Amino acid sequence: MTTEQSGVGTVAGTNSNEHTDWLTEPIEAVIFDMDGVLIDSEPIYFEIEKSTFVHFGAQVEETEHHTYVGVTLASMFQQVQKRHELRCTVEDMLSFHVKHVMDVIREHPELRPFAGLTDWLDWLHEKGVPMMVASSSPRALIELILERLNIRHYFQGMISGEEVAQGKPAPDIFLHAAGMLGIQPERCLVIEDSRNGVKAARAAGMRCIGHQNPGSGMQNLEQANTVIHNYEQLLAMREELPFQ
Repeated sequence: MTTEQSGVGTVAGTNSNEHTDWLTEPIEAVIFDMDGVLIDSEPIYFEIEKSTFVHFGAQVEETEHHTYVGVTLASMFQQVQKRHELRCTVEDMLSFHVKHVMDVIREHPELRPFAGLTDWLDWLHEKGVPMMVASSSPRALIELILERLNIRHYFQGMISGEEVAQGKPAPDIFLHAAGMLGIQPERCLVIEDSRNGVKAARAAGMRCIGHQNPGSGMQNLEQANTVIHNYEQLLAMREELPFQ
């Protein structure tokens, strides 16, 4: 069985001591990214983002596009505007794009959480583990998706990348989430699907499980403590995780 197939496996960039250490300190809270972690929304976003890029005259290649996974919309459009020397403002791009995204998500007929996610949320809830959502998406979109997936009730709160000084890969959003829960960062576990998100979690001093989701592109998750490919794997390793 390969590391990718196993439950709690040592991942690239870690050694066995690091692997053991991350399972020693108690875990008191779980913080979830949203897109690519709770829902396979990145392919939906990619198509909408591509239409926004084209609308404003930017020819963004797929490789470049994948580098923006996990960052805020403002950061993505700032980088695209500068790199492609667009004449529009970032505010123009944001306004056009957010309205389009909200309309699509509101009417999308097939929004559903990842398979096995609600079983994981149920298990955490039964153990009394507090949970937060910390996403780079706008707050209105986070609220809409959680309601449409019928999972809002699992979470003690949510925080958007719009609400912190620096978005991922800076640690601000995760540190703020821990502060809202009143739990020390080193006692928090983050689940992330993007390179930027994993870097943010580790910079916050938190442990991180990478969710290798094909819909998010082939993200480099080597800084995560371990990597899963589905929630069935996470459920299988739940007794090995040091929840109090």
